[in-house]
Amino acid sequence: MLTLLAPAKLNLTLEVVGKRDDGYHEIRSVVQTIGLCDRLLFQASRQTEYSSNMPEWLPEQSLVPRAVDLVREATGCNLGVEIQVEKYIPLMSGLGGDSSDAAAVLRGLNGLWELNLSQEKLRELASRLGSDVALFLYGGTVMIEGRGEKVTPLPSLSTMWVVLVLPEVPREPGKTGRAYANLQEADYTDGRATERLVETLKTGRDFAPSRLFNTFERSAYTSSSELVACRERMLAAGADNVHLTGSGPALFTLIKDRTEAEGLHDRLSRPGMEVYLAEMLATGEWLN
Repeated sequence: MLTLLAPAKLNLTLEVVGKRDDGYHEIRSVVQTIGLCDRLLFQASRQTEYSSNMPEWLPEQSLVPRAVDLVREATGCNLGVEIQVEKYIPLMSGLGGDSSDAAAVLRGLNGLWELNLSQEKLRELASRLGSDVALFLYGGTVMIEGRGEKVTPLPSLSTMWVVLVLPEVPREPGKTGRAYANLQEADYTDGRATERLVETLKTGRDFAPSRLFNTFERSAYTSSSELVACRERMLAAGADNVHLTGSGPALFTLIKDRTEAEGLHDRLSRPGMEVYLAEMLATGEWLN
């Protein structure tokens, strides 16, 4: 049996710089993987079957079976596999759980079936699965561009802790598409927030959480009073620079000191609050 981790991600910056002729949006984003991870267990089998510890996880709504089919299509391999998806990343939260699972499938089948696919081939397959699947073949701190398929590894951030809160808001398939549809012309940016953060990382200067930026926040806060209330509770509990990740609804804050992060996590952990504490992951720290 082969076991792989599939980490969640944070968008430290997320800018939409324009619309593309192919119907997608052009983005620039600095992304960070964190220690909140799903686990995927692969077992050779005559048939192909999927299971999960999370009843809400449905294969027909996941990229996992599509990743298996794509690997078979690309290689001609017709072997079977049992994949158990142990879900710890909340579904449809903006944390990239399903895309990370899909990337883990590409890596897992490449090893289990001894396919010897190159990193470049895996990256090509990842881009066919979804816009942000390829970044999970790298992990750590990366910049993504295009529709998300162009990935540039960056120097790792110094160790920081993440306190995540998932507001009680509806989470339904298609939410990312709706988030893009709700953007207004004023929400489009020129990519400078991402460029400034990339330059900070490349020159080794101290990272300031005040550099975080997410273009979806205006429309998200405008359309959801629950999201606003959750942010206010985080600030009242002592959080600083609370931001949305992806199209949400997960909110996060970054803290350098572990004890301080644990204290904030404890203050927020009460009935009705879904709260997580995780550490940033450096490149290669979780790949195997």
